[in-house]
Amino acid sequence: MDAMLSNFQILDSLKKDGWISEEQFQAARVHLRQANPALMPIEQVGELCLTKHDDSRQILDEEFVTKYIAGFLGIKYYKIDPLKIDVDSVTQVMSLAYAERHKILALEVKDDFIIIAVLDPENLGWVQGLEQTSRKRIIPVLANPALIKRYQKEFYQLSASIKGANKTKLQGDNTVGNLEQLIELKGAEEADANDQHIVQIVDWLLQYAFKQRASDIHIEPRRDVGKVRFRIDGVLHEVYQLPISITHAVVSRFKILGRMDLAERRKPLDGRVKTKNPDGMEIELRLSTLPTAFGEKFVGRIFDPSVLDRDFSQLGLEPETEHLWRELISNPTGIVLLTGPTGSGKTTTLYTSLDLLATSEVNVCTIEDPIEMVDPKLNQMQVHHDINLDFASGVRALLRQDPDIIMIGEIRDQETAHMAVQAALTGHLVISTLHTNDATSAITRLMEIGVEPYLLNATMLGVMAQRLVRTLCDRCKKPTQLDLDAWRSLIGDNQKVEVPQTIFEPVGCDYCRNTGYQGRQGIYELFCVTDDLKGMINDNVDLRQLRRQNIADGMNLLRISGAFKVAAGKTTIEEVLRVAPKASL
Repeated sequence: MDAMLSNFQILDSLKKDGWISEEQFQAARVHLRQANPALMPIEQVGELCLTKHDDSRQILDEEFVTKYIAGFLGIKYYKIDPLKIDVDSVTQVMSLAYAERHKILALEVKDDFIIIAVLDPENLGWVQGLEQTSRKRIIPVLANPALIKRYQKEFYQLSASIKGANKTKLQGDNTVGNLEQLIELKGAEEADANDQHIVQIVDWLLQYAFKQRASDIHIEPRRDVGKVRFRIDGVLHEVYQLPISITHAVVSRFKILGRMDLAERRKPLDGRVKTKNPDGMEIELRLSTLPTAFGEKFVGRIFDPSVLDRDFSQLGLEPETEHLWRELISNPTGIVLLTGPTGSGKTTTLYTSLDLLATSEVNVCTIEDPIEMVDPKLNQMQVHHDINLDFASGVRALLRQDPDIIMIGEIRDQETAHMAVQAALTGHLVISTLHTNDATSAITRLMEIGVEPYLLNATMLGVMAQRLVRTLCDRCKKPTQLDLDAWRSLIGDNQKVEVPQTIFEPVGCDYCRNTGYQGRQGIYELFCVTDDLKGMINDNVDLRQLRRQNIADGMNLLRISGAFKVAAGKTTIEEVLRVAPKASL
């Protein structure tokens, strides 16, 4: 195996193979003279983020340079995905001192071999000794040097924290909530939630979740262990298993951070905490616990602060839908609703819309349960049920605050719905959310709550339903032949979307964790209340007739919105069918 190339040799090789031009080569040489000597050559070149000098404009980052050099040296390349690494097993292969001395990190431990990432492929003198002690074949691979250094530190710190927490257990009270422990007639040993090892585990979990773009952290107690899962792009991934006593302590630590009642384990609790991600940006977390058979289950919902900086172009609205939505929320009075299940992106759309409306000329007030994202442009109030401050009484208070626009977190009951109607009738724009399967169902849902049809006709401006679909990974998606039967099941009899000549399918690569998808975008269903629709909103309203009228007025169903994204090569038919319900016509 050849020795590792220097940074200038890597540059020269990239130029000879046509990845960079002579001009890029000369400019990069100048920058490399001031490169950080503590970094590996791969890191020094990767930090330049050069782009291939052709139409593809591919970024030659650290991961690319690592893969390129692996091929050059004839050593296997390995893309490190921390979600797929068993931290317990890899940290038992060798000590941290040994790993740091030889600049290596174990990545996979199998029955007969161990895959180990190396920083210096020229220095493999340790292989024979490790094969003898482990009695397994060693397979050296080349991986991103920055990730090797990072996870070498993180994995061993986590392992040490788990071991340390296990050694410092304190006797707890026998009402942890594990039903089986009551049968065993003995107290539950639980690590101290304030122990420094538990603090480190929680800190690692949070930073890990931020790096992996997780939207939710799940900690689920089981009989012997606690499972830790992250939701990424709408799909849950198991990332770690904790000893059950440490699981309880980690949940307790989160409760302390969220200022929740530590002693109360018999009923669900809610809290919130603000922290910072690795880039220094403030991040809000909404915390929730739920008593289960094996103890308290914990979910932490992560709210990305970049939501407040997004514009409509990032939401995925079709141009016509975006134009109509902007017109709806520009009205001085009336009610505009957003509908969809939990996790469908309503919060992002809501805050993006409010950010557009909250100018210095208007007073925008909100009543939320809880305040999901603090925005200095808004006057935000939180629901407090323990002092009888609910949505309805909150809106009543806001009406005395000279508001122009009122945002109600959710319309759940008749009283809140009536207050929303009264606010709209007295000259305010009301924006709120509702839980329905589609946009049209919002009309019948409000009538079921108890809002009179004539009040809906007088105040309702429009409703938009939404869902989130995973978008195809641009780095690995490939064209495929359209399945006409699947296409017909998606669009039905609708003729608005032309049958695409080419659609794309997911493949899977290192960048998208072999899922074929990277990120999510919204699909939308929007209708405005027209005169024709008002004539149909009465005591004998028929949901199907309303939906057919909305379609006649120009509304695209959720699946049609998804079909536009399929035709544009952004997602797949299967993904749209997975998240968008079929509408009855």
